Amino acid sequence: MGRPLTMARLLRALLLLLLLWPLPTRTHCPDFCSCSPDGALRCPDAGPGFTRLEISQSDSLERMEANAFDSLLNLSEILIQNTKNLVYIEPGAFTNLPRLKYLSICNTGIQKLPDVTKIFSAEFNFILEICDNLYITTIPGNAFQGMNNESATLKLYGNGFEEIQSHAFNGTTLISLDLKENKNLRKMHNDALRGAIGPNVLDISSTKLEALPSYGLESIQVLIATSSYSLKKLPPREKFVNLLEATLTYPSHCCAFINLPTEDQNISLFIFENFSKQCESTARKPNNETFYSTIFAESELSIWDYDYGFCSPKILRCAPEPDAFNPCEDIMGYDFLRILIWLINLLAIMGNLAVLFVLLTSHYKMTVPRFLMCNLSFADFCMGLYLLLIASVDSKTRGQYHNHAIDWQTGSGCSAAGFFTVFASELSVYTLTVITLERWHTITYAMQLDRKLQLRHAVLIMLAGWLFSTIFAALPLVGVSNYMKVSICLPMDIETTLSQAYILIILVINVVAFIIICACYIKIYFAVQNPELVAANKDTKIAKKMAILIFTDFTCMAPISFFAISAAFKVPLITVTNSKILLVLFYPVNSCANPFLYAIFTKAFRRDFFLLLSKFGYCKNRAELYRMQNFSAYTSNCKNSSHGANRAPQNALKLSTFKCQYTTVLEETCSKGC
Repeated sequence: MGRPLTMARLLRALLLLLLLWPLPTRTHCPDFCSCSPDGALRCPDAGPGFTRLEISQSDSLERMEANAFDSLLNLSEILIQNTKNLVYIEPGAFTNLPRLKYLSICNTGIQKLPDVTKIFSAEFNFILEICDNLYITTIPGNAFQGMNNESATLKLYGNGFEEIQSHAFNGTTLISLDLKENKNLRKMHNDALRGAIGPNVLDISSTKLEALPSYGLESIQVLIATSSYSLKKLPPREKFVNLLEATLTYPSHCCAFINLPTEDQNISLFIFENFSKQCESTARKPNNETFYSTIFAESELSIWDYDYGFCSPKILRCAPEPDAFNPCEDIMGYDFLRILIWLINLLAIMGNLAVLFVLLTSHYKMTVPRFLMCNLSFADFCMGLYLLLIASVDSKTRGQYHNHAIDWQTGSGCSAAGFFTVFASELSVYTLTVITLERWHTITYAMQLDRKLQLRHAVLIMLAGWLFSTIFAALPLVGVSNYMKVSICLPMDIETTLSQAYILIILVINVVAFIIICACYIKIYFAVQNPELVAANKDTKIAKKMAILIFTDFTCMAPISFFAISAAFKVPLITVTNSKILLVLFYPVNSCANPFLYAIFTKAFRRDFFLLLSKFGYCKNRAELYRMQNFSAYTSNCKNSSHGANRAPQNALKLSTFKCQYTTVLEETCSKGC
């Protein structure tokens, strides 16, 4: 038993010793180079066979001296990678390396872009790779001048760049410029590419660039800008004269390349049609020299390099392509909608403002119907503001919406517009339902004054409506669907189950509200048909007015609910372009009609309106006439009912009193709504 215990203790002690023993630092120095104790690297002449130098995983290397690679004329590759303690490369460290093809400086601790202006490489397509150096913040002017005499590829990705200064690439001939994954890069000077030839390929993916330079884009054939969410606006299409392929972040940007100006299209088609005829006639010949010889003189052809792919048309490819939610068009896809939306929003705003002003300034007591009408007018006024906002942005961005789409749809303006429209539509539907129920309740329980809806009850009911409308309008702002999906800022994002449920709940609520309104008006109509209560000649008039109210509600709700429910189940029956017709012609119908149907066309509103004008010295006679009519109508009804009561039996007295009160209530409610 003692021996195994002793062995276990020895093994435990050995393991503890291994854990506590200090690990040696990696001090690997490349062959043919010397590493001084102070961390400096120097590589003298290593002979003609020395063509590749790799410095990797070195913790001791802290700096590189000037002329560190002096006289290494045959050196073609230098790789300096994963040297986190390398913090400084002296200017002139890379000097006179005429055969250098590839220089890679990655994952180091340097804080300044290395000096590569004295390399003087004579190699074609020299590759400079500077990557994952998180402490380099700036690319200064003339940073690569003198690097090589031929073309070059710059791979400057994953660094800590924040700014690219003017003339940064001056003196270079660039095949490709790779700036991807510089996550802090926000500014590229307008003249950053001035003095450079190229690049043919530009990659700015995963950067925070907000704008591209306007100079130097003419040579770009391939533009890559994926996950560049800050780049919301591109330079004019005319700057990209040679662009053949673009991979962008936002679909709307591709509209700039799809919607070419008509004149440019015609010129391009004319040139291609002329040359395509020659292509067809020489298609079976062994080479394309015959084709060119039919157009140009032999002396001219001798100095040309032939482009044997000339006969195939060059079509610009752009991704991601605009989708069904964001087609290449202005906010208002049709000119007639652009005119109508201005007429409708001004009508909604002015009509509802007039109703609010008259009702709030009237000297009459604030009753339940007046209070509800004020809420309805405010909701419809908000709908007018939404339409005004959409119409204003459409006018401002007309013909150039693709360049403003991202700013608009992801900005606070579209969020505000979306909030306005959902809040307004839900509050309007809610208030219309309450108004209808209040009228039905008033007529049904006309004799039971204790069951009459009081103003304090109406206030509590409308507070609930405001809370409901605010919550539903705010949900897309916190991630339940969103207002960014389409240019008209409606919550049409149904990618998640929660978003689908949100859309369906709103639509079902609207449909239920419409059914309640219809049912109440039908009951009211049958109630007022009673010949003992209301004169028969009023039936037709009341029926027509109720039909108009139901028709406007149906016109507003039915088409939108039908198509929206189908879209919520991901079976869209209408395009966004055509849905804008619904938005302008049907969606705001209630907002325009309500102030007229529920207020302006009623006797009560006209009375309040002329009484208000009389305060300012206008229409005094008309106002006095309304005062006399109201007084005489009230006294006549009450005298008649009292006179009949003195001679009638008890049952007739009850019926007469009920008729007087019922008729008065009905006339009041119909004057405010019918």
